Amino acid sequence: MTLEVLVIAFIRIAGSLPVLRWPFVGALIAILVDLSDLLLQDILDLGGLPDYQALDKGIDQVYLAAFLAVAWRWAGPARTVAIVLYAFRLVGFVAFELTHERALLLLFPNVFEFWFLLVAAIGAPRVAGWSRRHIVAVLAVLTALKEFQEWALHGARLFDSIGAVEFLQLVWARLTGG
Repeated sequence: MTLEVLVIAFIRIAGSLPVLRWPFVGALIAILVDLSDLLLQDILDLGGLPDYQALDKGIDQVYLAAFLAVAWRWAGPARTVAIVLYAFRLVGFVAFELTHERALLLLFPNVFEFWFLLVAAIGAPRVAGWSRRHIVAVLAVLTALKEFQEWALHGARLFDSIGAVEFLQLVWARLTGG
């Protein structure tokens, strides 16, 4: 285990904690901190990350568990759907850990994260008034969005050959016309 792994793990775990106090804003912080490890691995030179995907997916379990702790306090369908989606992603995580096959992450998309953000933003009592049909429709949209993200990351691997700093430079060049 390198010092770089420890630093990134510490930052990621610390970034997971605000969700326990401020569900929506804390979830946004946790997700942004999750993305920060890509930048950190480009900037830090403390021994490298031997297996980024395994580290990332393992530490993801910390913020997902914090999300689950919050979701457990919800009532009705908001809570039930959250628990089912969490368990579904956990199965995918375990399968990924056993096989290291990234395609499994496409079969088990992290819809829990998107559901959590939605419910944290609008409130569990509002979700309680939704019909089953409405919940299914919302889950279909969230799943489609998450599948696209999982495909970009793990199917097409669009970001495997580009570092975060290089990506930010490309975005900056596009925005500024440079």
